[in-house]
Amino acid sequence: MLACQVDVHCGVCSWSSVPGTCFETFETECCLLCVKMTKLGFLRLSYEKQDTLLKLLILSMAAVLSFSTRLFSVLRFESVIHEFDPYFNYRTTRFLAEEGFYQFHNWFDDRAWYPLGRIIGGTIYPGLMITSAALYHVLHFFHITIDIRNVCVFLAPLFSSFTAIVTYHFTKELKDAGAGLLAAAMIAVVPGYISRSVAGSYDNEGIAIFCMLLTYYMWIKAVKTGSIYWSSMCALAYFYMVSSWGGYVFLINLIPLHVLVLMLTGRFSHRIYVAYCTVYCLGTILSMQISFVGFQPVQSSEHMAAFGVFGLCQIHAFVDYLRSKLNTQQFEVLFKSVISLVGIILLFLYWHMLGKISPWTGRFYSLLDPSYAKNNIPIIASVSEHQPTTWSSYYFDLQLLVFMFPVGLYYCFNNLSDATIFIIMYGVTSMYFSAVMVRLMLVLAPVMCILSGIGVSQVLTTYMKNLDVSRPDKKSKKQQDSTYPIKNEVASGMILVMAFFLITYTFHSTWVTSEAYSSPSIVLSARGGDGSRIIFDDFREAYYWLRHNTPEDAKVMSWWDYGYQITAMANRTILVDNNTWNNTHISRVGQAMASTEEKAYEIMRELDVSYVLVIFGGLTGYSSDDINKFLWMVRIGGSTDTGRHIKEHDYYTPTGEFRVDRILNAKLIFVRSKCFLLCETNIFSTKLSLHACKTHFCALKICSFARRIVAEM
Repeated sequence: MLACQVDVHCGVCSWSSVPGTCFETFETECCLLCVKMTKLGFLRLSYEKQDTLLKLLILSMAAVLSFSTRLFSVLRFESVIHEFDPYFNYRTTRFLAEEGFYQFHNWFDDRAWYPLGRIIGGTIYPGLMITSAALYHVLHFFHITIDIRNVCVFLAPLFSSFTAIVTYHFTKELKDAGAGLLAAAMIAVVPGYISRSVAGSYDNEGIAIFCMLLTYYMWIKAVKTGSIYWSSMCALAYFYMVSSWGGYVFLINLIPLHVLVLMLTGRFSHRIYVAYCTVYCLGTILSMQISFVGFQPVQSSEHMAAFGVFGLCQIHAFVDYLRSKLNTQQFEVLFKSVISLVGIILLFLYWHMLGKISPWTGRFYSLLDPSYAKNNIPIIASVSEHQPTTWSSYYFDLQLLVFMFPVGLYYCFNNLSDATIFIIMYGVTSMYFSAVMVRLMLVLAPVMCILSGIGVSQVLTTYMKNLDVSRPDKKSKKQQDSTYPIKNEVASGMILVMAFFLITYTFHSTWVTSEAYSSPSIVLSARGGDGSRIIFDDFREAYYWLRHNTPEDAKVMSWWDYGYQITAMANRTILVDNNTWNNTHISRVGQAMASTEEKAYEIMRELDVSYVLVIFGGLTGYSSDDINKFLWMVRIGGSTDTGRHIKEHDYYTPTGEFRVDRILNAKLIFVRSKCFLLCETNIFSTKLSLHACKTHFCALKICSFARRIVAEM
């Protein structure tokens, strides 16, 4: 037989032989394989088309997986809206779909924040509602009958599929298609993103992550090409992002920071100048069309970094122009540039002193100083999403990505470019902010998937080169590399290890999605003694009790967590809700809850309260009831002038503990507070005697044996 010392290629499948193998053996095996594949029709396509088809197939599978893995809650419970904020979004979307955009934009809601009310159109980011309403009308145009509630329930899983596709294209711009496919598959199942995009989680983040990654992708394309077209597309994507989520502030600070770093590293060019100036000017004008944003892009401190970098771009371009014309006067040009920069800084400080530029918001301060909210704005610190992230949360929400993230960073540092510098900055900044605020784990998850996809792709590419998949020749032994005798075994081992970790990541993500992130807070579940699932539907039962057993003009006082749900499901007027825009009003409700019965009655008469709703979970160990939130009621209630008499230390035991067990002393203020009395009294009785006051109190308790415990006083 003739041994081939050069590569021999098949004319049908482009398969290449290994030098030193038998030509006849290669020809026979290849032809048999090609005949079988040709019968299937696959090899009738060219190699490039096969490659494209395979990529499209893998990406489609990732998109389908991204959608389907978020449907656990629908299969387990029903098509239901989750959490608290999504109920407000659903209510406003339904109003928009039924009444139209004009009525929606000018809607004054008199059932919220009694007696103040709320202007809906000017106090929300309308992107989520407009997207759902548009999709609803498009489906009905094609005679696809669907309820607006189901559109809201399945919108986040749908956009998660779009996110997987955008992640592929974004990562492809950073490395190659292989890394893009890995990143798309990872983001399809990453728990950190699934937590805010499961079916029924109808919140702004459901579409905002797609908008954010789309903006980043367009930005990288604009930076690489210097094209006004891609820059304009980036500005439009940014506009969609601004209309969808307040987290756009992170984006409008990251892009200027990227441009500034490119300046400092000597990478600033005409491409960057065209891209940033177009994005900033067009994006700022478009963002100001959102009523809730208004003039903030040119007035608030959060946006001044973008404005400052825009000014630096003009100075840098002007200096470059002068250098090309006046080489002998560089010192003079530099001097003038410095003077101009100092002048801009002084002008900024002057505007700030005059109040032309508003200071940073409390949430923005909290990102820079984690202790700021707790010490100055308790209402921000009381939100569980604003708490610092624990170390265990990183592994729980990211798993394998925690270990592959540094590998991707290392690759990007070794292959610095305008694009990789951007992803490095995105990864580092989001890592810091996610540590400060657990909610921003959502911002970290995409870049973790992108950098991990790059890292895994690089590892597999490195070891696949060392993997020998040719069949051993029985008559002649191949000459092994003496410097690396076991490279085939090492390569095989590393590939198997990576495959094992990827499979483990998939199983972990599926388990977390099923058990932790697919249970709506409004419908609780637990395991019985025999392992069967027990469903607690007390929340909806209580809200419907209010809807059918109270007057339509009744005013319900509860802690702000339940405001949106009461308005949407009970259709009753509430004093405070999850918007938390008026700290004084919330403080007044906290004072009523934390005060004694006599003082609480005075406050509730002042607020014209008809019913009070409290949540008690002591009988089943439900840890998110009002007793566990009581200290936040105390802190927020005592944060204003009218609540100065409320001191947190007065609600502790003599040993400095906050307890709700038998050690409680009847003399403690906590025991005599209205919140505790409503919860404690109804443990033993569901029918109470009427008090002298005309205010009605209803108490909701999460318990396993009594499902309807709404008691009227």
